Amino acid sequence: MGTRGKAVAAAAVAGTMALAAAGCGGSGGSDDSDAKGATSAPSGKASSGGTGGAAPAKEPIILAFGGDTHFEGQLRSRLGNAKSALGPVAKQLRAADLAMVNLETAITTGGTAAPKSFTFRAPPSAFKALQGSGVDVVSMANNHGMDYMEGGLRDSLAAIKRSGFPVVGIGKNANDAFRPYRVTVKGNKLAIVGATQVLDDNLIQAWTATDTKGGLASAKDVPRMVQAVKEARKGSDVVIVHLHWGAELQPCPLPRQKELAQQLVAAGADIVVGGHAHIPLGGGYMDGSYVHYGMGNFVFYSASGKTAESGVLLLKVENGKVVKDKWAPARISGGIPIPLKGAGAASALKRWNGLRGCTGLQARPS
Repeated sequence: MGTRGKAVAAAAVAGTMALAAAGCGGSGGSDDSDAKGATSAPSGKASSGGTGGAAPAKEPIILAFGGDTHFEGQLRSRLGNAKSALGPVAKQLRAADLAMVNLETAITTGGTAAPKSFTFRAPPSAFKALQGSGVDVVSMANNHGMDYMEGGLRDSLAAIKRSGFPVVGIGKNANDAFRPYRVTVKGNKLAIVGATQVLDDNLIQAWTATDTKGGLASAKDVPRMVQAVKEARKGSDVVIVHLHWGAELQPCPLPRQKELAQQLVAAGADIVVGGHAHIPLGGGYMDGSYVHYGMGNFVFYSASGKTAESGVLLLKVENGKVVKDKWAPARISGGIPIPLKGAGAASALKRWNGLRGCTGLQARPS
């Protein structure tokens, strides 16, 4: 990101997102993240390599998370202009120190459609579109990540390798699928793991990565999931777990979600976020960590009514812990999340805060 881009991001933090006023603001001023490492992540906001010298001081950082994203239907044409592919919400993503979404599609133009009702795929240009809109990392561990079966998986893995774009939750084997993406952001060493707790019953065996077969990281294997978090914890300041979980259109987390969240927090996860329900769920604090049970749709061709309720989750991390959180509400129109303002935003925020009631989570860090 160049000087002009950084200025735009700073303006977005101060203005559009109003993070500072909400206590979720960044450090302000110039962002020196481009110079933090010898190897830069695609967006330029974070460094995936070491500095070769003294470790940089840890600064507070802002993390942004969006929900389910694909490029089906009318969204496919947006891939032609990477910088505007996600619409106005990209300003919020670019302003964050690291932004992540759930990429709910196979990356292929071939393969064989899976035996299911809905199958999603997108060309490799989807990675450029995400990068151009400020997204730094995605998870493909979800119930659409292998929609075009083994051929689509091979294409997806090849596209990931060619692009160099950070993707978690998918791989040539289980170790690869569970491997964390490690990146240093303003002196903070992050490790990000992705996995899915949701798979069609008839596809579980075919889609689950094993020691000898490619596929998705499955959170149904709880011991392996816990092991992945413990491994990610080593050498990290912040461990983020992105999960595909829950039940469609259910506004409260399932017992198995709550149980898994507790197990992952106990294993060392500082942040557990995810989606699948196509509507927002609640979030809050659990034993010093932050858990969010569902961010709803984000860039999604068929969103309407309740499934058009969307937003960006913003977390301020300081000294390895989430110290503040903010929901920046949006409403999907034409498949794109449009940030809300004024009374519409206030009403959506009140509704979102009310979702915490059935989660058992706390509104503030203890």
